[in-house]
Amino acid sequence: MKVPPQHSQHERAEELPLMTDSATVADVGHMGHNRTEEVVERVADLLRGRGHDEWVERVERPTANDVDWDELDSLLEDEEGGHERLYTMLSSLKARYDRAYPTLLTARIDVENGFGFTPGQYVTVRYRRTPRPYSVASSPNKDALEFCVRRVPQGRLTTKLFGDLSTGDEVTVRGPNGDFVLEEPSGRDMAFLATGTGVAPLRSMIRYTFEEGRDEVGGDRRDLWLFLGATWKDDLPYREEFRELADEHDNFHFVPTCSREEYLTDWEGETDYVQQTLVKYLAGDAATDLPDEIIEFADDPAYDIDARIVPEELEVYACGVNAMVSRLAGTARTLGVPNEHVQYEGYG
Repeated sequence: MKVPPQHSQHERAEELPLMTDSATVADVGHMGHNRTEEVVERVADLLRGRGHDEWVERVERPTANDVDWDELDSLLEDEEGGHERLYTMLSSLKARYDRAYPTLLTARIDVENGFGFTPGQYVTVRYRRTPRPYSVASSPNKDALEFCVRRVPQGRLTTKLFGDLSTGDEVTVRGPNGDFVLEEPSGRDMAFLATGTGVAPLRSMIRYTFEEGRDEVGGDRRDLWLFLGATWKDDLPYREEFRELADEHDNFHFVPTCSREEYLTDWEGETDYVQQTLVKYLAGDAATDLPDEIIEFADDPAYDIDARIVPEELEVYACGVNAMVSRLAGTARTLGVPNEHVQYEGYG
């Protein structure tokens, strides 16, 4: 990513020292829910009356935990032909049932002698001889560093973090690094686009923006948008916090989108990809003359938000897995956001 050299925030990031400090885990928490019972009930509802009543009766017994869920694979094969949506729903629900819990971990770490960084930067955390880079999710105004980590199946570090990390453990923190940082305050509105734990550095940026009054320039308030995508609603990191922030600030608009949640609950929120959801919240005249592959998503938004986005007057910050971030940044440019105001960072 080419970073515009005129941004003093980037200059400040370069001036911060590279350091290695002994740090102590202050708190460990988990986000997300164990939803296996919900999944069983939902699958039973979907299969009831479709010739699979014997399977339904078994999973609804008190000993449902003894049910061989591999049997569902053969039922899925039966449903594949002519019932594409049902097959997709059952496959997604079984994948959710099989998933390890918890999948999201948060950790707050106290660093000796303090630790300076710029919102959006990352550090390298070393635990039990295994280092990994993680974006800082907390504001630099906070005393402790906070991280949000997704479980990686058979991951060298995440296996240790989810299985063993406890309050009081010692870790090594090295950094800060990265030039994915905020532009200087301007009259532009701000759109933050993320998938999953890619929201970590954006949370730092958003918190810092409000704490420092950077959401107001020259007496005019800037609109801040957060478009956050995940598969299930409990895969949305800090979702309740962002909802509370939207209640506190009229100029902060939280737009979560979940691709599979409607398979399990009565989810009435957005369900498209983040870049597709963004198009729904454009100002009317901004949604004209767009490519067909984009304009097809410019339908009615799921959330009642009065504000709208004018791409030419926007700065964008995108973070997530590499393939997705490339699409997010590309869509922003296609919509008309000036290239120099599209900042992005990918991982994985």
